[in-house]
Amino acid sequence: MRGKSHIEWTESTWNPVSGCSKVSDGCKNCYAERMAKRLQAMGNPRYANAFAVTLHHDLVDAPKSWKTPRLIFVNSMSDLFHEKVPLAFIRQVFATMKACPQHTFQILTKRSKRLAKIAHSLEWPKNVWMGVSVEDGRVIQRIDDLRTVPAAIRFLSCEPLIGPCDDMPLDGIDWVIVGGESGPFSRPMEIEWVRSIYRQCRKAKSAFFFKQWGGVRKDLTGRLLNGRTYDEMPKGFTR
Repeated sequence: MRGKSHIEWTESTWNPVSGCSKVSDGCKNCYAERMAKRLQAMGNPRYANAFAVTLHHDLVDAPKSWKTPRLIFVNSMSDLFHEKVPLAFIRQVFATMKACPQHTFQILTKRSKRLAKIAHSLEWPKNVWMGVSVEDGRVIQRIDDLRTVPAAIRFLSCEPLIGPCDDMPLDGIDWVIVGGESGPFSRPMEIEWVRSIYRQCRKAKSAFFFKQWGGVRKDLTGRLLNGRTYDEMPKGFTR
């Protein structure tokens, strides 16, 4: 089950886990929660539990059948490091990623403390990128947790960016994605917050990817910054 993704920084999604719970203000208007409720209303059996954490054991091996190389966002509808996802299951997901060197897997978590705690219990193949979400300055400590992880590529998702993220410790961070919140009740993003992150990336030589301004109609607000798009990827990677 491979979903072709409309997310600008990836190509496909793979959801061996669905469902999550809120841990910080970045979760307030979670798009995955809205989508899960919609899928439940449509009768999709995988979302019978709506947004409760659910393990899909039958999807763990799915990428092994995908021959064409892809950038794959792991658990776009969940958080692999959620406390309700057993370590044994996480290891199964990592084993699949190791067995699929043709693909590049991108994992994001807000649960950086659990990530740091169990990272050395996992095997980190070169095709696995690990990232944390950093929506404002109150959660910058997630970056320090990420920097302890032996992933080949470490990245940040500053989306939805709901406050300034100044003085981020970007040593060892290869890639930073920035984006505003979209959909109903979206909170505004200030241009200076974005420019600050851009300057920090330039100083640290971290690749900078500007995803969107967001808003209720993100197709209208677009993704231009300083009159251009920024689609930078980690050094050495080509799509």
